[in-house]
Amino acid sequence: MSKYRKEISIISSISELSRTVDVWFLDIWGVIHNGVVPFENSVLACQSFRKRGGYILLLTNAPRTSASVIAQLDQIGVPRSAYNAIVTSGDVTRGVLKSWLHKSIYHLGPIYNTEVFQGLKLTFSTPLTADTIVCTGLLNDEKESPNDYLSLLNSFQSRSTRMLCVNPDLKIKRGNKTVYCAGAIAQIYENLGGEVIYSGKPYAPIYDFAFNKVSNDLKENISKERILAIGDGVLTDINGAATVGIQSVFIASGIHMDLSKSLEKKILAKLFYGFGNDQPVAAMSALKW
Repeated sequence: MSKYRKEISIISSISELSRTVDVWFLDIWGVIHNGVVPFENSVLACQSFRKRGGYILLLTNAPRTSASVIAQLDQIGVPRSAYNAIVTSGDVTRGVLKSWLHKSIYHLGPIYNTEVFQGLKLTFSTPLTADTIVCTGLLNDEKESPNDYLSLLNSFQSRSTRMLCVNPDLKIKRGNKTVYCAGAIAQIYENLGGEVIYSGKPYAPIYDFAFNKVSNDLKENISKERILAIGDGVLTDINGAATVGIQSVFIASGIHMDLSKSLEKKILAKLFYGFGNDQPVAAMSALKW
């Protein structure tokens, strides 16, 4: 397989490409909103696809439950008419944790992410005695970097403590600022030789959860050829879609490009070098109908 298949089409409208699909697996952060305000054209695109009869599943690496993310979308101003359902990395994590009730847990992450543990009879412990680390992010992602956790991670690795990474994203844009996510901590831990289990994109469990959700809601099994993944994460959204055999569209302005700049094919060639047949079918500066 060649490292670079062909030039990726740059499109300005998702409308025509969406005529051949019934379902979108749509990333949230960087595609629909930036953590502060919704993207108007993205919301209109979602509403237009749904009016055509399409089903939109928001598929996110948020380390919280879908109910919590819905509340956040309401607060930001994303209307519920823009989507049908949500599956989060937090939802998948809860399923994993239900099988680990006999384990002692250390939560590495901010207090507001403890919502993912609610209702589960878990045993929480200290960094020195825990069987498993559940990493949902940095304690203060506005001020800290993943390297600030190097000493703690070395301590975990010396005791062969397993880590469950709830958000495999390395970083996101919050407004105009880039902040690190749990995936950046997990990456360091793996480089130190630590064992990491991931519950979000690009790994299979969250896609299995998503396929089941769509099938249950639509009361039929939708073929993968009728599903389109849309996201701004090369290593998460695009790689994950390729891994499970669905086509994808890359949104460049989420993480990899400033929206004020023009999307050029040389940017795509660099981003997707080595992807071969796994590259996206198209790319857009931002989602638009």
